[in-house]
Amino acid sequence: MVKGHNRFIIWLSFLIALLLMIFPLGRESGWLRPEFVPMLVIYWVLVMPQQSSLLFIWLLGCCQDLLEGVMLGQHAMALMVVAYVCLLSYQRMRNYTLWHQTFFVFVLVGLYQLVDNWVHSLQGHAAHNLVFLMPALTSALLWPLLWLYLEHIRIRYRVS
Repeated sequence: MVKGHNRFIIWLSFLIALLLMIFPLGRESGWLRPEFVPMLVIYWVLVMPQQSSLLFIWLLGCCQDLLEGVMLGQHAMALMVVAYVCLLSYQRMRNYTLWHQTFFVFVLVGLYQLVDNWVHSLQGHAAHNLVFLMPALTSALLWPLLWLYLEHIRIRYRVS
């Protein structure tokens, strides 16, 4: 076991999430990619709300914008909406079962996708149907596994 706060684990998890977001997938399977960055924002805000930095989340969204080549601030704004809702409801969310949290993650990632699609529509590139919500479904299905894995990592490395 490693002693200390080990907050580098948080940075490392976001770095891995950013890499997973730019990993090339086929055009058809691109809509099935889970939204790893918002899921990690949800997790870390639920687990450590006092240490969650909104400035860091904003910069993380700007990094994602640069990596994906979209308008600067698009993902940052969507991540701020997700972080704000999580900060408002983290005490309630901690008491939910993992399956209730899964539904909450579906709603939050769906909200993230709605903000993202709204900005795309302002640019004239909006999705024509609700297929843009598919990452919310795959993120929700992946949430229980991600939660258990991150809890194991957080406890093992004593992230506080």
